[in-house]
Amino acid sequence: MKNNFTLCGSIVCWGLLFSTPSLARTFVYVSEADDGTIARYTLDEENGALQLSGRTNANGKVMPMVVSPDKRHLYAAIRSQPLRISGWRIDSKTGALTPTTETPAAASYPYISIDKKGRFLLAASYDGGVAHVYRINKSGIVASPCIAEYQTGHAAHSIITDATNRSVYIGSLGTDRVLQLNLQSDGKLTPIAAGFVKTAEKNGPRHSVLSPDNRFLYNIGEMGGVITQFKRLRDGALKKVADYPSAVAEKYQLQHGVERPAGFSDTTPRIWAADINITPDNRFLYVSERTSSTVSGYRIAQDDGRLTLTGTWPVEKQPRGMAVTADGRWLVVSGEKSRVVSSYAINTQSGELVHAGEAPSGRDANWVTIVSY
Repeated sequence: MKNNFTLCGSIVCWGLLFSTPSLARTFVYVSEADDGTIARYTLDEENGALQLSGRTNANGKVMPMVVSPDKRHLYAAIRSQPLRISGWRIDSKTGALTPTTETPAAASYPYISIDKKGRFLLAASYDGGVAHVYRINKSGIVASPCIAEYQTGHAAHSIITDATNRSVYIGSLGTDRVLQLNLQSDGKLTPIAAGFVKTAEKNGPRHSVLSPDNRFLYNIGEMGGVITQFKRLRDGALKKVADYPSAVAEKYQLQHGVERPAGFSDTTPRIWAADINITPDNRFLYVSERTSSTVSGYRIAQDDGRLTLTGTWPVEKQPRGMAVTADGRWLVVSGEKSRVVSSYAINTQSGELVHAGEAPSGRDANWVTIVSY
């Protein structure tokens, strides 16, 4: 009997070991610009369910956000007066935010990012036509004033660093250029070769994403809806590979887009692309389009990075922001004119999106940032 009990006990122990739910915690943050708040959600990684856990007052028109590489801090750009960069410490157990920094900003920023070492916060200014670099100290505090400024040309709309942390790429909507720059050890930005590459005329380069293997950069044009694929060369320079036309313009009879300054009014249905994301396994790429309220998905060829359209799916109304979870299983989408934020299951074989869960969101929900522990 003793031996049998031991054997059964072992089986029970192994059963418990392999049936215990994952202790991973995934938090989703959505900036609610018109409410001046950041909504916090928990994402169930088993079924994709979203649960609203609380809101943090950002005291202004909060829009782009970014999490530090060590996952300890969340930063956001406040685009109402006084312009500033705000920071919070993230509670890794609950996702709750505790304010840590309130730094005057030199411009209004529609996009911010952090270098791979967590030393610099980089910001692109649409209105100012500049990029700024701020130093981040060891406590996660953003120091003001900025330590570097780079003239980007009209309507800078994104700024990202590559995996080596030596190259910076800026989408310049008003000049149809993607800027290619060196990030120096002191935070200064200097041009690589000519300092830029061109996209299609009047495409309006908006957001960019780098492939996980750092070989390719993909940029989505806000006004043309064209995805431009670039190959990243050894020195960080970009070489154009291919253009992929809007997946939805013909289906929804969308005219070519135009710039949309404050107070813009036009009833003509036009291309109005917004965000671009890639799965961590480098298999699928997704772009959002606001006029049709859709997300389109593409399969990525593993040899040359070329894209093949796999499908288009209706999502939240006027989808501005979206993000893929670290495990590549879920895509979370917000809509500027939707009162819910939703999660979509990503089919790991086909890339198809299937609605999984939703939760209430505030007014002008736009930026989506996800962190997992």
